[in-house]
Amino acid sequence: MKKISLLIFCLILFKSNLSLSNETDIYKKIDLFTEVLEKINKDYVEEVDQSDAMDAAINGVLQSLDPYSSYMSPEMLKEMQTETRGEFGGLGIEVGMEAGVVKVISPIDGSPAESVGVKAGDYIVKINGTQVQGKTLSEAVDLMRGPVGSEIEITVRRIGVRKALTFNIVRDIIEIKSVKSKVIENEIGYVRLTSFNDNSSDQLEDIIKDYKKNKKINKYILDLRNNPGGLLNQAIRITDFFLDNGEIVSTKSKKKFDNRKWFAKKGDLIDGDTLLILINYGSASASEIVAGALKDHKRAIILGESSYGKGSVQSIIPLKNRGAIRLTVAKYYLPSGKSISEVGVRPDIEVNEEGDDFRIKTDTDNQLNYAIKLLNG
Repeated sequence: MKKISLLIFCLILFKSNLSLSNETDIYKKIDLFTEVLEKINKDYVEEVDQSDAMDAAINGVLQSLDPYSSYMSPEMLKEMQTETRGEFGGLGIEVGMEAGVVKVISPIDGSPAESVGVKAGDYIVKINGTQVQGKTLSEAVDLMRGPVGSEIEITVRRIGVRKALTFNIVRDIIEIKSVKSKVIENEIGYVRLTSFNDNSSDQLEDIIKDYKKNKKINKYILDLRNNPGGLLNQAIRITDFFLDNGEIVSTKSKKKFDNRKWFAKKGDLIDGDTLLILINYGSASASEIVAGALKDHKRAIILGESSYGKGSVQSIIPLKNRGAIRLTVAKYYLPSGKSISEVGVRPDIEVNEEGDDFRIKTDTDNQLNYAIKLLNG
């Protein structure tokens, strides 16, 4: 009961920030919460792990705020820190919650999930036959975790497809290579950015400088499809590569003194050459900052599908138990003043994925093929 008492104490402290008119309601809710816990302990058909129950209660509070806020136990925080170093075991998908259902934000390039055909926007309804609806995001992620080399079965619902789709996936080491490049038809510099990691902007800058040595290259494609985002500072720096001036992005939070704006410095790395950006529903957060800012400044042609619409900033806030909360602390705004939350960035030229065998950067990639034809006139 110690953990329960601690939570109730925290709720009372939280109450102290509320107006007097709300105090009575808060006390009633605290009493109700305590009563429910007592009834569960006394009458529930099975033994309840109090620690797990309290973790679920804390997580429930956070996930009621928005799909991106959540609680991380000490074990989960350690796993997340391992993942951000760029190599981990799993399926290779970025997931979130929407209306109580686990939703694929994007599959990672070359991951087991992408190779079997899991797509951004898929709703995961079963994991190894277990219904996912009603579970927290943390619980669903726990079900997906397992030893490298082991197999998992996931069932998804896809918009526009009548029947549920089932995929058998073998867990593997997921190595995130955030920047890949190639020269297309001798004159188009193509760069695929799959995430915004610590060194993404440095890698991209080196690639562009190499391209500039090739006098034939005068058109560029920046592919942000299935890029779920990452570090804000990387998104700002990469956007700045293609601008001479003007606002890049702003953030607004509850505390006005935390509101910020970022502006471009003089110097366009590609000297005003044509830039085309590919986006899809798996392009989220930092990807949307880059695409949205360059669209607002009319510096790039945006081609593909509308992006995800994740226009919020999350901070990892440590807790005394060595866990943490991931909490939304601000929202992004484009130079036009528009928020991308739940709206996303709309392409200048809409080109949808075609066919069940569609794969990025293959012969079936009709979006990239369209972009190449467009740039070649």
